[in-house]
Amino acid sequence: MSDKVHVTIIAEAGVNHNGSLELAKRLVDAALDAGADIVKFQTFKADRIATRQAHQAEYQKKNQNNNGQSQLEMLKRLELSDSDHRELLSYCEEKGIKFWSTAFDLDSIEYLRNLGIDLWKIPSGEITNYPYLKKIASFNQPVIVSTGMCEMDDVSRAIDALTNNGLEREKITLLHCNTEYPTPMEDVNLKAMETMRRKFGLEIGYSDHTRGIEIPIAAVALGATVIEKHITLDRGMEGPDHKASIEPIELKAMVSAIRNVEKALGDGKKRISPSERKNIAIARKSIVASRPIAEGEVFTEENLAVKRPGSGISPMRWEEVLGQKASRCFNTDELIEIK
Repeated sequence: MSDKVHVTIIAEAGVNHNGSLELAKRLVDAALDAGADIVKFQTFKADRIATRQAHQAEYQKKNQNNNGQSQLEMLKRLELSDSDHRELLSYCEEKGIKFWSTAFDLDSIEYLRNLGIDLWKIPSGEITNYPYLKKIASFNQPVIVSTGMCEMDDVSRAIDALTNNGLEREKITLLHCNTEYPTPMEDVNLKAMETMRRKFGLEIGYSDHTRGIEIPIAAVALGATVIEKHITLDRGMEGPDHKASIEPIELKAMVSAIRNVEKALGDGKKRISPSERKNIAIARKSIVASRPIAEGEVFTEENLAVKRPGSGISPMRWEEVLGQKASRCFNTDELIEIK
């Protein structure tokens, strides 16, 4: 990496509030306490995004007692009202963390725009929704695109749809993602993130649905500039996304680890660091006498050795020293000097 970066960490509260404003605020508190940059929710009207015939995904059925509910019925329970949105926005401003939400239908896009949202998230399920992409592109504001369930051609077509409708290309960030909750480790395919960066020349990140926190940390080491991770107050709660989410203590550990990796990546310039400079003389070696050497004696491989400390002549000058005459007597292990 050529420049230092700040990894944007998004705590995805999503629908893990279970329709409760109180739980939503506690998720905000957890995100803030962990040091996340953004806490993100989901904005939708259930009847605008699912038909009565739409089934729940298998993971949704497994992760909650759905009692034969349709997707529409499940989503209705998870809607945030206008007053919920406004109170959460105010609460986040008061606490000092950025409020964000993903829109899942055209009306919700307009609603969030009226709330002052100026950064847009395209979830994996909307990446083939041309009218949706067209509307967001028309704002020409930064867009983060999740690419779960995508081939490279799907990603390319989504980028084209955005840029052809008014979005400047450099305002797009692509998130590698796998849309299974939780994602099996063998399906993560984290190297695809770098493949997208090379092919499209855009900023990259990672939206994670695995159990645990190691994969987002690895993604940062591979160059992710955005990390999104679902959070919950308790994985045992009923709801579609809780079991693929991390709890507050895990979020805190993930953020801390990412900040450490972020520091460790540095700026890419190879040089001596301030902390290690003092160890050069201790760890490196110098040319020394391997036995007593008389004045005028020629330096040879038989009377010289290389030993610590490194405060004398560098062994990289070995060939230069060989063949010269001692300007004075040297005792065993004494640092060699030459004129």
